[in-house]
Amino acid sequence: MELPNRKSTRLKDYDYSTPGAYFVTICTKGRREILSEIIVGADVLDGPQNILYPYGEIANKHLLAMHNFYDNISIVKYVIMPNHIHLLIQITDGNNGPPRTSVPTKSLLSNFISTFKRFCNKEYGENVWQRSFHDHIIRNEQDYLKIAEYIDTNPLKWELDCFYNSNENVKSSQ
Repeated sequence: MELPNRKSTRLKDYDYSTPGAYFVTICTKGRREILSEIIVGADVLDGPQNILYPYGEIANKHLLAMHNFYDNISIVKYVIMPNHIHLLIQITDGNNGPPRTSVPTKSLLSNFISTFKRFCNKEYGENVWQRSFHDHIIRNEQDYLKIAEYIDTNPLKWELDCFYNSNENVKSSQ
């Protein structure tokens, strides 16, 4: 069986090993809501609660451990949502990790995301992630601050999120 040609979402001729900041979104296969649950309601004083499910706990554990494998990549901030994860990633100059390359599928960023997914899937006992990921190259401080705020407020705006599927996704405590 011949598989369809997938169009890369990576920016052509851009070296994704270049030092800088990147906004990355990783989705679950079929956008299954297996990572967390967003609970809103009158009892929540500081906004919605984002309660991690077991798959979300595993993802969180591996995100926190990724610095053990890549000393030139740090996760500045992230949020685990019901069916996706947003990451703000910083790449610095360093010797750890795969060699720099301009081939998008072989980039340091791609390898980092692939390693994270592989560790999670091994513990899950199944592949739960979509094949690719969405990325955005952060171009300036204003862009950086906007994305950092987006990550911080994403649970608050879950019902407006493009990955939100239905009213069944949010449990109300009212």
